[in-house]
Amino acid sequence: MAQAKKLEAWLSGPVEGVPPLLQPVAHALLQAREEVQAYLSNFPEEMLWERPAGLASVGFHLQHLKGVLDRLFTYAQGQQLSEEQLGQLYAEGKPEGNKVYVVADLVKEFSQQVEKALQQLKATDERTLTETRGVGRANIPSTVLGLLFHAAEHTMRHVGQLLVTARMLQAKGVQPNV
Repeated sequence: MAQAKKLEAWLSGPVEGVPPLLQPVAHALLQAREEVQAYLSNFPEEMLWERPAGLASVGFHLQHLKGVLDRLFTYAQGQQLSEEQLGQLYAEGKPEGNKVYVVADLVKEFSQQVEKALQQLKATDERTLTETRGVGRANIPSTVLGLLFHAAEHTMRHVGQLLVTARMLQAKGVQPNV
């Protein structure tokens, strides 16, 4: 008997505790986490920072996925970025330094950030979704819903780019295990 294909997150029903208007955000984040975990489970460490055809590296995408969720959800709470968050932003895509980057650790950090985002979604009052929030040092106006939606959309865009880059690199060397 053929194994049934797993449904995408948006077809799996409501995410418990997430307000109805924020379900699409939760589904996109869950789908992103699932795809990153599945496609990078055996990704070769030596390819983490390679940039085929000048594309952003898999390492950059993994750092950026975590960071963009952290930053946009911070703005949605009506807060500005901390010095630590700014430091992480400027370090994205830079493998140098004393830290040893391991694919599994970066995937785990992204997964944990998704979980943190889901908890924030559950705590978000739908009545606040149209409230204005400032973005960046210039305090560019957005809304809570705009920030949360953009976080989901931006995450999925980078997951797509990450998966294409990973496939390109693996086609050069190690065959994908998916």
